[in-house]
Amino acid sequence: MTRIIIHGALGKMGHKIAELAQQDPEFTIVAGIDAAACLNSADAPFPIYANWQQCTQDADVVIDFSTAAAADALLDACAERKLNLVLCTTGLSDAQLEHMREASEMIAILRSANMSVGINLLMALLKKVSAQLSGAGYDIEITERHHNRKIDAPSGTAIALGEAVNAGLEEPLAFVFDRSAKREARSKKEIGFSAVRGGTIVGEHEVIFAGEDEVITFSHTAYSRAIFGKGALEAARFLAGKAPGMYSMEDVMDIG
Repeated sequence: MTRIIIHGALGKMGHKIAELAQQDPEFTIVAGIDAAACLNSADAPFPIYANWQQCTQDADVVIDFSTAAAADALLDACAERKLNLVLCTTGLSDAQLEHMREASEMIAILRSANMSVGINLLMALLKKVSAQLSGAGYDIEITERHHNRKIDAPSGTAIALGEAVNAGLEEPLAFVFDRSAKREARSKKEIGFSAVRGGTIVGEHEVIFAGEDEVITFSHTAYSRAIFGKGALEAARFLAGKAPGMYSMEDVMDIG
């Protein structure tokens, strides 16, 4: 059995992971961490604490769906307690990414901008086809659409898709997030990003290869947060007992 602490337990993804874990006897949620614990945790089926100092439960893995502001305390707590970490929060700063790499010398960390199996298969595919399509003169654009409460734009998944494209190229393309300040034709050496925020859209991503007289589009649509929760639990199962180091969903899915 894999024992899990949910970091960000009272958020939408925290609730979804707890719900999915309760349906699988191979998982048990031993505790949650959430800054709003004192207000909203009375009916939770496991103890939820406002901070790490209050939590005394041991676990095999922490699953994090919180905010970038909480990442440093999370990394310190996991490293100190030797808790392996599935890190799903996006929007981390360069300093926080370096903090993560330092922590990975003491614990196993799996970081992914998107826990969906489909998205990770798409990223693996992009690494294989980007060189051929970019070399043939196709312009590359990435669009993403999310609900109106998402605070980062473009999404971490959109950035990860761009990085997957670049991973297949000898010379990486520059990421362009805003063309409003200049009036000129797009460069062949860039990937353009567009973000839409509205309603309750769970997540839609498109990678567009626009060539002369034809367009090839790779797309993924999430209809429910359950796909992210299922991926996070599979990652937790994989990470339990792993040696310190950095891991990815490619390792979980064996598609590297």
